[in-house]
Amino acid sequence: MKQVFLAVLCASTAIGAVTTPKVKLPTSHTDLARGEKLFQVHCSRCHGAKGEGSRGPALTRPKLPRAPDDAALLKVIEDGIRGTEMPAAGAMSDREMRQTAAYVRSLGKLPMKPVPGDPAHGAEVYRGKGNCATCHSINGEGGVAGPDLSTIGAMRSASHLRESLLDPAAAIPEYYLLVTVAAKNGASVTGARVNEDSFSIQVRDNSGISHSFWKSEITNIDRQRGKSPMPSYKGQLSDTEITDLVAYLASLKERK
Repeated sequence: MKQVFLAVLCASTAIGAVTTPKVKLPTSHTDLARGEKLFQVHCSRCHGAKGEGSRGPALTRPKLPRAPDDAALLKVIEDGIRGTEMPAAGAMSDREMRQTAAYVRSLGKLPMKPVPGDPAHGAEVYRGKGNCATCHSINGEGGVAGPDLSTIGAMRSASHLRESLLDPAAAIPEYYLLVTVAAKNGASVTGARVNEDSFSIQVRDNSGISHSFWKSEITNIDRQRGKSPMPSYKGQLSDTEITDLVAYLASLKERK
């Protein structure tokens, strides 16, 4: 019986090895150079010209949370990440995706630059003077009108976070749209569009309350593209407070 069990265990292990083949990325100078060019065309807009991060996370780290191994990295490049701003590769060939993945891995060998500032003081600014928790939530604590910030440090670079605080309209996610809906009964709601189709629209106002309207009951929808309800902290917080707040937000990488 023991021998049968061992045989089944070995067979299962062998099947697992077959179904999850190890990916080998190209390492030649030519492939890496080609991968860099592909990265500049397809990835740099969100991840920065050198992978330092922008509206997408920095890639200059040895371990990427969404791509712990090369097979996972290739899958992210090929399929994108559902529910995020990370798109699928589109027209890239299999070889081009591997070249891009190889270049991304090379970025992880570069030394990471520490984010300046005092995260502990930044947390105080977040909870106090910045009044950020009114709209934003961290690990379930805070408001729901704005995006959840529990892992914002893994999704945005420090430079992008700073830009978001000083000029919110310049750092609006592509999927975000501020709308004002005017109903035939006189009601008017302004907030973030949650969902919209041919017949209805759902809006979440600044207090976090969701409203649903049938378009047949609406007189007007004002789509305020490029606008953000978030106020600018320029002139409201000192440069030191901004730096420390960015350091705190950049430290939020994993849910506790």
